[in-house]
Amino acid sequence: MIASLEESREVRRSRGEPAAVVARLEEVSKSYGAIKALDRLSLEIRAGELLALLGPNGAGKTTVVKLLLGLARPASGRVRVFDSDPQRPASRVRVGAMLQVARVPETLRVREHLDLFSSYYPKPLAAEEILALAGLTAVKDRLFGELSGGERQRVLFALALCGDPDLLFLDEPTVGLDVEARRALWGEIRKLIARGKTVLLTTHYMEEADALADRVAVINKGSVAREGTPAEIKARTAGRRIRCITRLELETVLGIPGVIAVRRDREAYEISVSQAEPVLRELLRADTGLWGVEVTGAGLEEAFLALTQQENGKEE
Repeated sequence: MIASLEESREVRRSRGEPAAVVARLEEVSKSYGAIKALDRLSLEIRAGELLALLGPNGAGKTTVVKLLLGLARPASGRVRVFDSDPQRPASRVRVGAMLQVARVPETLRVREHLDLFSSYYPKPLAAEEILALAGLTAVKDRLFGELSGGERQRVLFALALCGDPDLLFLDEPTVGLDVEARRALWGEIRKLIARGKTVLLTTHYMEEADALADRVAVINKGSVAREGTPAEIKARTAGRRIRCITRLELETVLGIPGVIAVRRDREAYEISVSQAEPVLRELLRADTGLWGVEVTGAGLEEAFLALTQQENGKEE
């Protein structure tokens, strides 16, 4: 039986030895014309972990993935994968990738796709093992064009596994999936982590990052804004969340000491704070008609918003 993700995390931490670094970016900068995608960004991916790379659109996540896959070169700095140039064949055969831009022929059957991709690698996984890992055994003889959206995502996931990669890149792997299909794919990703694989995950689903990641790196404007475990990210940014309905202007609420970020949610405000009590006292002093008050622990989404909004100098 595979241990829970939290249990496997604790086992790794209890060993007390730092994990080997399988990929890194060192002071990397990259521009596209006048647009600076990365600005002296440094980042490490450690063996046996799932690192979730988070950031708003345009933050540089796709550029990081392209550099690590050897699909682009940095303007300055250094990129290493398995202590080698990511464009070298010896590095590439140890890497698998599931990218949003992937397109595969719809007229081939699932098993045919796997056989084709497996032929590119010197030591591929057996097709039956890949089918089982991706939950595709029941549809292995169906044409790709006949599959549902969730099944197609699973095929792309399976193709990324064909070479039995030590390092796997998953770029928005559950985008467009319903809740059931998304959680099913989470289960497959957890199995890979339990087998000792290393995964870099990019996602806009904060719940997904919180559920799967050993570490989270939040990037914004081309550099790392914060890095740590999901619990550390949440604890070091937004400790609590206040939801309330008030007559106060957003700028007034944002100016209250202890408020980290504010956003509108229909008629209410959702306020990220380090400590709830002093902010609540000030809200009630400024607006005696305050109502609909809820106080909860802040999640990774609130922490993410607090980090990116603070750097961007604006609130939603």
